Amino acid sequence: MTSPPPTATRDHFLEEVIHATPGNSRLDMCIQCGTCGGSCPSGQAMDHTPRQIFAMIRADMREAVFKSNTAWFCVSCYYCTVRCPQEIHITDVMYTVKGMAIRAKVTPDAVASNFPQTFIGIVESFGRSYELGLAALHNLRRRPRMLPSMIPMGVGMLTRGRMDVTPQRIEKLDQLQAILARAKEIEESSK
Repeated sequence: MTSPPPTATRDHFLEEVIHATPGNSRLDMCIQCGTCGGSCPSGQAMDHTPRQIFAMIRADMREAVFKSNTAWFCVSCYYCTVRCPQEIHITDVMYTVKGMAIRAKVTPDAVASNFPQTFIGIVESFGRSYELGLAALHNLRRRPRMLPSMIPMGVGMLTRGRMDVTPQRIEKLDQLQAILARAKEIEESSK
């Protein structure tokens, strides 16, 4: 009697991403409809749409997925997740891909990988995200030539009330800053 053939390697990366994503990602349910990319406010800046990333994951294109800027430009608005007809936890998968890329030490150019630091700096200053400041700061530092092409999207978000012109600080910001400082201490001591 012959043994069954080994599992196809092309499913290996898919299974790895599914296993590494908390909860049930439902990633294997993707029907490649494109709703996620059409819903994404930062989709124009991504080199691959989320559905393309999912197809690349299925094709075991690990390094290409890790080098893509897609997961790094995810702004965690969950709009894609809410609109997905298959209820795939797209934003959670993006977090998983970022974490895997960091652990593998394979990340896109400094433009994308510095985005989280810019975001964290804003959250530490205001206690919440400030999208206009985040986009302006990040792109001024990393991609100043792209700013003019982003103006129509920014104006659209402002006029629809999806983004504030000025940052809003949370109450008791000092308490949040103390929590974040303690988390950094714990992270440093665990290294």
